Amino acid sequence: MSRPTEQSVTETKAGAAESTETKAVVSTKEVEISPELLIKHPLQNSWTLWFYKNDQDKQWEENQREISTFDTVEDFWALYNHIEAASRLQSGCDYSLFKTGIKPMWEDTKNKSGGRWTINLNRLQCINDLDSYWLETLLCLVGEAFDEQSDDICGTVVQIRTKGDKLAVWTGDLRNNDGILKIGMKYKERLGLPNKVCVMGYQAHADSMVICGSMPAQNRFTV
Repeated sequence: MSRPTEQSVTETKAGAAESTETKAVVSTKEVEISPELLIKHPLQNSWTLWFYKNDQDKQWEENQREISTFDTVEDFWALYNHIEAASRLQSGCDYSLFKTGIKPMWEDTKNKSGGRWTINLNRLQCINDLDSYWLETLLCLVGEAFDEQSDDICGTVVQIRTKGDKLAVWTGDLRNNDGILKIGMKYKERLGLPNKVCVMGYQAHADSMVICGSMPAQNRFTV
């Protein structure tokens, strides 16, 4: 195929300029927006974002604030892009994203028979990886990344603490051993956590509720 000549390139530029000028004088009233740009892409589930700020003058449940609910891809990104990054929250604050109708508390009927996969981040991870891990966790949930196990997902929580931040993915059925392990392995894979360096543990909510103080519940599963 022959190379374009300088004359043909010039003519092409001139034609493009003329076309641009012609388009510029078209009334904006005549410009049509593609219907595809007006259509939002629905998610499989509706999700609600919660914010927790520790106020010792209030009961724990009163400190939980329901921020917003969304059920489309576009509304998810609109919300995510307009809230503070997790790494900028004050110590003692949480973000929680749960399926609409489920509260981020152990006692909720959808949660009480389940548990959570927990990641304890070290100081370096808190500085370098917290926001990317949190975003990837959100995408796993709203994108139904756990395949047939996604139905057992209740939500996720990121906790900002002085001793070290935590991420957790909550599931609803402690009896679903195979599903719990598949969720844990998939989650660890999506975050790119090295097997030999980072161990994730799964604790039952029932165990956590009877543990006093800051002592963690015993892991039922690890990956």
